[in-house]
Amino acid sequence: MPPYKPPRGLLLLPLLAATLLLGGCNAVLLSPSGDIAVQQRDLIIISTILMLVIIIPVIILTLVFAYRYRAAANNPDYDPEWNHSTRIELMVWSAPLIIIIALGAITWVSTHRLDPYRPLDRLSEGRELPTNVKPLVVEVVSMDWKWLFIYPEQGIATVNELAAPVDRPIQFKLTSTTVMNAFFVPALAGMIYTMPGMETQLHAVINKAGTYDGMSANFSGAGFSGMRFKFYGMPAGDFDKWVQQARDGGNTLDRPTYIELDKPTERVPVQRYATVAADLYDAILNRCVESGKTCLKDQMAMDQRANTGLQGRYSVANNDTSVRGYLGSICTASNPTGAGVLENKVL
Repeated sequence: MPPYKPPRGLLLLPLLAATLLLGGCNAVLLSPSGDIAVQQRDLIIISTILMLVIIIPVIILTLVFAYRYRAAANNPDYDPEWNHSTRIELMVWSAPLIIIIALGAITWVSTHRLDPYRPLDRLSEGRELPTNVKPLVVEVVSMDWKWLFIYPEQGIATVNELAAPVDRPIQFKLTSTTVMNAFFVPALAGMIYTMPGMETQLHAVINKAGTYDGMSANFSGAGFSGMRFKFYGMPAGDFDKWVQQARDGGNTLDRPTYIELDKPTERVPVQRYATVAADLYDAILNRCVESGKTCLKDQMAMDQRANTGLQGRYSVANNDTSVRGYLGSICTASNPTGAGVLENKVL
């Protein structure tokens, strides 16, 4: 009895199913709406093409060699003693070397041009940045498990909702409350990490009006999957209306309200705040929102003054860090330099 051979059409079903599934994907990374994301997309495409210059010939030649030198070929050119060809050696080593040099040059230039801390110098390809345009500042705080966006210029704040006018540079200042996270709007720019007690920055611009997805791109606990928000690219007039809506229907985000908001919650709906405490973001960054807690920047300033005072008052051999550490530990707000304390300590 001959073996069963399935119909040829049946073999194509997995390929057809995969095609249908991929057809439902929104490849936003390959079709972004912000200039920074467009440049990053182009970098991905260029790098992929350069790598395929090597990969495709290798795959083709592997199949050709396997077919040409198969056991049943009786190829008269087969030479089992062959082991060297200068021409092939040059091709095998020179082509990858050229690709590596090209990728290195592109990476070097792109790393500096797409530095997230670097202010924008254009709105999009062929459109320079007007000299009188002021960037929109947005202070971003990643929380458990939601996003807080503070607009210091407009005096408002939102939770899990972000908006910006089209063709206006955006300067994001980002920090976190407890754990490391990652802010990512694929249509706008690449992701940037947020860390407690530290500030990162991201400069970007949205060139097309629309509604885009934003998310957390770094696992941060049980509610990570719900850390999603909508980013609205709007004409300038619509953005002004959106700001006014927040002012008309929002509450006040002061320190007690923030402390309550900071409690871990999952899948939080959009919230808007009409007014925000002027120093709230600075307090979040320096981890001193709670009353009576010393801010990180103040503590570092006291430590710096203590170290400076120690160098002026005592000659410490070889820059003795143990004395520095002791002095930093005994400084207080009322005695930031630790003056008069070390006199009673034998060094």
